Amino acid sequence: MKPDFYKSLIENNKAWVQSKLDLDPEFFKRLEKGQQPPLLWIGCSDSRVPANEIIGAQPGEVFVHRNIANMVVHSDMNMLSVLDYAVNVLKIKHVIVCGHYGCGGVQAALGNKSYGLVDNWIRNIRDVYRQHQDDLGRIEDETELFDRLVEYNTMEQVYNLAKTSIVQSAWERRQDLNLHGWVYGVGTGIVKDLDVNFSCNSQLEEFYRLAAV
Repeated sequence: MKPDFYKSLIENNKAWVQSKLDLDPEFFKRLEKGQQPPLLWIGCSDSRVPANEIIGAQPGEVFVHRNIANMVVHSDMNMLSVLDYAVNVLKIKHVIVCGHYGCGGVQAALGNKSYGLVDNWIRNIRDVYRQHQDDLGRIEDETELFDRLVEYNTMEQVYNLAKTSIVQSAWERRQDLNLHGWVYGVGTGIVKDLDVNFSCNSQLEEFYRLAAV
């Protein structure tokens, strides 16, 4: 016999389907025809940070990629494949990188404990710390330091997005594509706009701009 928790998932699905059909009998028929979301969300895998719910979006309105600590790593073919499909097939207009306060990946990067394979991933966050160590090194309060590294990490991932050939090529074609950085407060439910935004190549340092072939 399956555990009660597992069985409840199936029952919850049936209840969810019925609630949608009660409000709109054609809801799933419309979804079946395809998707045209205006937004790609790159967020953390943390179970407390559900992309659609945070912004009140419906199924079909947000294309989502999640990983530990909402990273944009240039060798990550999973992330690059999602980005390529979102930009070049779905023609999304906005990409939001959303970090969150209390992120376990960022917290791990602040210490020296080894967690196994994930250490290689977390090293990217330690690189962010090194880039901003002049500022971070002056912060004595542990919570403030933790929160600030969450913010810096999110900002750097937006920069990393802007540097990808996928985004650069879209901008070269004059495609309407806008990048943003947010941090979500798990204890408040409120998102903080970090005011780090890109919408064209000219907003990047010149040595990061890729010339058209």
